[in-house]
Amino acid sequence: MNIAGEHVIPAAPEAVWAALNDPEVLAACIPGCQSLEMQSPTAMSAVVVTKIGPIKATFKGAVTLSDLDPPRSYRIAGEGQGGIAGFAKGGANVALTPEGGATRLSYTVDAVVGGKLAQLGGRLIESTAKKLSGQFFEALVAHFDPETAVRASAHQ
Repeated sequence: MNIAGEHVIPAAPEAVWAALNDPEVLAACIPGCQSLEMQSPTAMSAVVVTKIGPIKATFKGAVTLSDLDPPRSYRIAGEGQGGIAGFAKGGANVALTPEGGATRLSYTVDAVVGGKLAQLGGRLIESTAKKLSGQFFEALVAHFDPETAVRASAHQ
């Protein structure tokens, strides 16, 4: 599965970079995140509960950062085990570009799922991944601009 997207974050690239490397900010933004711990400046471990179609799973996994070019870009690679539900692994290239007083965050994701999750079909998995990434970016924008988040939720 491959997904690409971009979002404008209402903060300078340095602030967005700092947020993307702050376990408290990430834990608050990742849907279903129960814990997120920095193991080193380039490694994190996490526990995330999510539901994909009829399958609800608790994923325990690790994420590593590489190709760091602060505050412009990096690569994230990770793998999570969801017990009987299966596994997910993959990576993402993330780029931060200044845009006025904001930052354009662009990403490309490549991921593979296995086990029961793989039986759900690519479209369901992809639509769930897009929904979860949308929730993540809404929370990240709200971290920098709570007023925007309140206005956006009022219009939905």
